[in-house]
Amino acid sequence: MKFDIFSLFPAFFQSYFEISILQKAIEKNLLEIDVHNIRDWTFDKHHVTDDTPYGGGGGMVMKAEPIFQAVEDVLGKNNQQPILLMSPQGRPFNSKIAQELSQHPKIAIICGRYEGVDERVIEHLVTDQISIGDFVVTGGELPALIIIDTIARFIPGVLGDPQGALQDSFSNGLLEYPQYTRPEIFRGYRVPEILLSGHHANIEKWKREQSLIRTYFLRPDLLLTENLNAEDKKFLVFLEEKEKLGHFKF
Repeated sequence: MKFDIFSLFPAFFQSYFEISILQKAIEKNLLEIDVHNIRDWTFDKHHVTDDTPYGGGGGMVMKAEPIFQAVEDVLGKNNQQPILLMSPQGRPFNSKIAQELSQHPKIAIICGRYEGVDERVIEHLVTDQISIGDFVVTGGELPALIIIDTIARFIPGVLGDPQGALQDSFSNGLLEYPQYTRPEIFRGYRVPEILLSGHHANIEKWKREQSLIRTYFLRPDLLLTENLNAEDKKFLVFLEEKEKLGHFKF
C-alpha cells in the first residue's frame, strides 16, 4: 500500500517511519511512503504557501495553487485514489474507517496548517476530510501519522499476529479485554486463574465478558452501536443488576 503525504514540514515524518513496525513493513515492501514538500510547487523566491484570508480575520490560510499543483503533479489530474485532508472539521476517525481505507492500494494525505486551507481545495480536490478528535493541533502532520499507523495495522503481514488488529480495542466495537504476561505472580498480584486453565472456550468467554465489563464502565456509548448477541445482552443485564446492588464496581 502506498501513502503520498503533502506537507510543509516533511522532516516531521522521517524518524517515525524508521523504527518498529512501520519500518519493518516498509522494508518488506508492504508499505511505501513518499512525503512531498508543498513548498516545492511555489514559484516565488520566498516559497510562500499561505496568505491572509479574504474578508479579514486572524491567522493565515494555505494557498490553493501550490496544493493543487503538488497533488496533480504527483498523482495526475485524473487520479481516482482517496485524497484525505487532515482537518478538525472532518468526520471523526475510527477503527472502521481505518479498515475501509486499508482496502485501497494508494492514499494521499494533505496536512493542513495555520487557519486551514483555501476552501477550493476542499471543494474541488480532496475526497474526504478526517479528524482525529474534537480538538485542534498545530498542523495535520501528527494526525496523518496516526491515520497511517492505524491503517497499516490492517494490512496483511504488517503485524506479527494476523488477527492482531481485529482484536484491538474498537475493532469489534468494544474495548479490549485485560492482558497479562509473565511472571504469574508479581508483588502478590496474580494472573487470573482462568487464563492459566488451558480451557480455550472458557478463556474466550472470559475475554468477551471482560470486554463488555470495560466497555460498560469506561465507554458505555459504544454499547449503543455495537451489534450484541443474546448472550452479551444477558450478561449486560446481569452486570447492571450487580452494579445497582453494589456488588460490582470497576
